[in-house]
Amino acid sequence: MTELSLRTSAIAVTDPEAGLRITEIFYSLQGEALTSGLPTIFVRLTGCPLRCVYCDTEYAFSGGERQSLETIVATIKSFPCKRICITGGEPLAQPNAIELIKRLLADDCEISLETAGALSVQKVPPAVSKVMDLKTPSSGEVDKNLWSNLAYLTQHDQLKFVIMNRTDYDWAKAKLVEHQLDKLVGTVWFSPMFNVEENDSSPEVPVLARQLAEWILADALPVRFQLQLHKIIWADAKGK
Repeated sequence: MTELSLRTSAIAVTDPEAGLRITEIFYSLQGEALTSGLPTIFVRLTGCPLRCVYCDTEYAFSGGERQSLETIVATIKSFPCKRICITGGEPLAQPNAIELIKRLLADDCEISLETAGALSVQKVPPAVSKVMDLKTPSSGEVDKNLWSNLAYLTQHDQLKFVIMNRTDYDWAKAKLVEHQLDKLVGTVWFSPMFNVEENDSSPEVPVLARQLAEWILADALPVRFQLQLHKIIWADAKGK
């Protein structure tokens, strides 16, 4: 499957004047990765070519609202923060995301980009901290991993594995060693799959979290364990 075939045909991919299709822009605490716990503006783009079995943002697959880049920047500036997370969906499915990032960098914003790793990150400016997934077998999308992306990662970037079971853990551990991922990027994250049921106001940490922590300890892996704080604090509510 080519990268072009992974794009969503309903989303314009060329003229910056076409803007971006946006699902939501909101201000909250970052729930994961290196800036976890810090106030952050989230720009969630619409559309994703993947369908991971554990996806927690299916509402961003379609719909959204077409907005000009000027409108998006103005909304961002309305919040008391210059730390921005570009997320989705899959933000790189809309190439104008790169133009938005460049405009925000020119305004001295600190930017992280959450990407599934199925589309090329080559054009992402190096000042951006790329938080890139490597999809495990149980995700249902392991064949979409674009391994050539590893060549464009630096110590400023992060890799994330979402673990659903021991099979996923063993696969991720093997890839960690094979590609020396802990030396390639600044941080490698292992996260237990953690979905929250609708209307669950007090979600419990899954048993898998304890198991994953024990596996990491037993193997003394050079990775960092993480739970998604926003799911614990706000039960994965939209706009939080």
